[in-house]
Amino acid sequence: MKVVQVLPALELGGVERGTLDIAKALADEGHESVVISAGGRLVKQLEHEGSRHVTWDLGRKSLLTFFKLWAVRKWLRDEKPDIVHVRSRMPAWVVWLAWKGMPENDRPRFITTLHGMHSVNWYSAIMSKGERVICVSETCKKYLFDNYKVDDPAKVTVIHRGVDQDYFVRGFQPSDAWNKQFYSDHPDCLDKKLICFPGRITRWKGHLELVKVVELLAQSRDDFRVLVVGSEGKGNFLAELKDHIELLGLRRFFVFLGTRSDMREIYSVSAVSLSLTSTTAESFGRAVVESLAIGTPVVAFAHGAVAETMGALAPDGLVSVGDVNGVVERILGLLTTPPELAANSFTLTQMRGETLKLYSVIK
Repeated sequence: MKVVQVLPALELGGVERGTLDIAKALADEGHESVVISAGGRLVKQLEHEGSRHVTWDLGRKSLLTFFKLWAVRKWLRDEKPDIVHVRSRMPAWVVWLAWKGMPENDRPRFITTLHGMHSVNWYSAIMSKGERVICVSETCKKYLFDNYKVDDPAKVTVIHRGVDQDYFVRGFQPSDAWNKQFYSDHPDCLDKKLICFPGRITRWKGHLELVKVVELLAQSRDDFRVLVVGSEGKGNFLAELKDHIELLGLRRFFVFLGTRSDMREIYSVSAVSLSLTSTTAESFGRAVVESLAIGTPVVAFAHGAVAETMGALAPDGLVSVGDVNGVVERILGLLTTPPELAANSFTLTQMRGETLKLYSVIK
């Protein structure tokens, strides 16, 4: 079986990680795996794990990108893949238009994955046009049916994202070298209760709600620090956030770590992780599942797919959206008495197996 996956680029992110996971699964099973993207830092890993990369920028949001559809159609005719699997809107439009112009008996099967709950418009509707459509959560599936006309509901399949159970191991402990480096870099974290807040630093991720939580939590105890992990989003929100923290006199409680590649270690030294998204909903909430898989409890607003994953793994950690006092109460309880957590059911093995099974059925 020959499968081509298409996405804008191979930089860091959930879509990219999912693409590499499936590419490796295909290669490991002896199938031919090809990925089309504009390139990026993950290309080397992709190729090392047995896939072929084709450098092609189909993700640029420009009318000029559509002129590539004839070249894409010729490439598909020459390569003759069994399946083409698109994971992002702009590449999906280009590939779909190229694919539609091919004879039905001489074209690959066309699959889309809905990774996020995009703005509702004609541009986003392309993700509903696959011969089969994968949604990464029941929440995503509901969004799809609520907002788009789906010609055949039976073509939609939920395949939850999964985390590597061999990497995010319950009870994992960082190495002595990692601990030494981390606490050397951040000495104020030593002997403190650490609270992990992962996610890109944007308004919709709940960082302003986090400040409210810290303000209330500091009234009960001051032996904690919040690890804010994530890259800076667009605009000046990070500067605004830091100014707000300074104005409230809360600077000592925050440690801004930026982008990290050692999230497993960060989760493991944390007493609790938080998810405070309350506007744009998470389509899966990988960080929540990763933290719980390690054994670090999570307190989260019951919003989007986070309510779905937390409901399956740690329902006691869910709090009504916007209930900052409820979040503080849960944190205080967890810092005193860590809970028993259910085994992680959102695994990489499950995701790989269900995806390859879908490929084999539709092929």
